[in-house]
Amino acid sequence: MDSALYDPTFWLLALFLIPLLFRVPIAVALGMAAVLVVWKWDKGLGMISYNFFAGVAKPPLLAIPFFILAGYIMERAGIARSIINFVQAMTGTITGGLAVVAVAVATFWGAVSGSGPATVAALGLILIPGMTQAGYAKNFSAATISVASGLAIVIPPSIAFIVYGGIANVSVPALFAAGILPGILVASFIMIAVFIISRKKGYRGQPSRLGKWEAFKQAFWGLLTPVVILGGIYGGIFTPTEAAVVAVFYGLFVGVFINHEITSINDFFSIFSASVRSTAVVMIVVTCAGLFSWVAADIGLVEKSSAFLLSLTSNETLILLMINIILLLAGMLLDAISIYYVFLPFMLPIMAHFQWDPIWFGVMMTINLAVGQVTPPVAVNIYVGANISGLSMEEISRPAIPLIIAALLALVVIILVPSISTFLPNFFGL
Repeated sequence: MDSALYDPTFWLLALFLIPLLFRVPIAVALGMAAVLVVWKWDKGLGMISYNFFAGVAKPPLLAIPFFILAGYIMERAGIARSIINFVQAMTGTITGGLAVVAVAVATFWGAVSGSGPATVAALGLILIPGMTQAGYAKNFSAATISVASGLAIVIPPSIAFIVYGGIANVSVPALFAAGILPGILVASFIMIAVFIISRKKGYRGQPSRLGKWEAFKQAFWGLLTPVVILGGIYGGIFTPTEAAVVAVFYGLFVGVFINHEITSINDFFSIFSASVRSTAVVMIVVTCAGLFSWVAADIGLVEKSSAFLLSLTSNETLILLMINIILLLAGMLLDAISIYYVFLPFMLPIMAHFQWDPIWFGVMMTINLAVGQVTPPVAVNIYVGANISGLSMEEISRPAIPLIIAALLALVVIILVPSISTFLPNFFGL
């Protein structure tokens, strides 16, 4: 124990974990731990500013603020409402119709937002009251939207994949392509779960106020959104970063000239101010987490952690199981971006040791973290859902459990069948 007190790796972890127990913001905990270890063990205070800047000065990360901005614009442009109306018109009064709509729209909205909490906010304000009025239990409605919205970080374009690609040096377009089929698979499992629950509880859809053709016409420009963004990327017309800019201007075009929802300077001010706040939160986490990762690598924490995990067993299956348990537990406490920076560096040597496909591993890791977003005690998606619905997190967490189990079962399939993740990247030659 005495030797541990003089070990910088011990103090880096202690100075990070102890503040978290006192609810210190994670960015502050990461940055403070890194700076104090650098200062105490004379690792070069002058390098802090350089690494702080280098943490965000990466071309792929430039897409993050633009995708965040695009998400807010499209929410204000009325795209979410028109898509919900269209899918509701298609499902009609079938058993569990609105619940299936919620999962389908949350999956689709992942191609617009890229953020789980933002998806809960955009869809929950419309769907939770709608489902409740149709006879669904309010806590089940909020749980369905909260869990399904976790797919936003899996369905491309995904901020999580952008961060993973930057750390693991993996093609972002390849990750985007890899997330499509697994995201649809997870959504399908959740749809089956909500259908079974709806059938048991007697939940049904409600007749749409719009005809199918009318609903389609209203939703057309919204339905075209992922076609424009992803089609441009895979068609070689623009890069993911350029696609984020295209998404911003496309959203403005629909909101101003098609739906006429964005009509005043106040609308623009509201959109940009909300986007700036969200971007600032993400980027301060990125910079502080990047600084933490640099210090961890410099003092040998990365190598020690990898070596320790490999020393426990040489069985590939057990190692993979332990990694998924670690990620799931971490996802219950930390946000996805912090987890990438804190845990991914020591997993990269393990990935190389077993020659795992980094694209498949990235999809597996991201889906695991998506589940973590809806798993207490932190459960940021459920927290947002609770604020919107006026319920407590405990009231939403209970009906969320079978949906989380369904997502975990889908994750098992994705782990056992890597080709689900690698098929589209190989097909597109990425």
